[in-house]
Amino acid sequence: MTLAEFVQWLKTPGLNHFLILSALLFSFGIYAILSRRNAIMVLMGIELILNAAALNFVLFSRLFGDVHAQAFALFIIALAACEAVVGLAVIISLARTTHTVFADEVNLLKG
Repeated sequence: MTLAEFVQWLKTPGLNHFLILSALLFSFGIYAILSRRNAIMVLMGIELILNAAALNFVLFSRLFGDVHAQAFALFIIALAACEAVVGLAVIISLARTTHTVFADEVNLLKG
């Protein structure tokens, strides 16, 4: 593939482009969950994973002409918003109690 063909491939996004983008979003989300100690960064990783799933639903819905997957993607977006609100509320409560937001330093449930 020459440089001109590669540039033309980049100018016309198709199924492969969005699948690669979704895979990258999912990979960054997994990396954020596994490598970060900060609880807020873990929540951001979960958000990236949910956005990758929603992107896949919208992509395949458009490809196959079915609107049910787009409705499911809207449900995923609403679920992600609720997860962010509840997760941040838990983190704020935890930060007030333990004075830290690092997930590995919290040991409230240990007896």
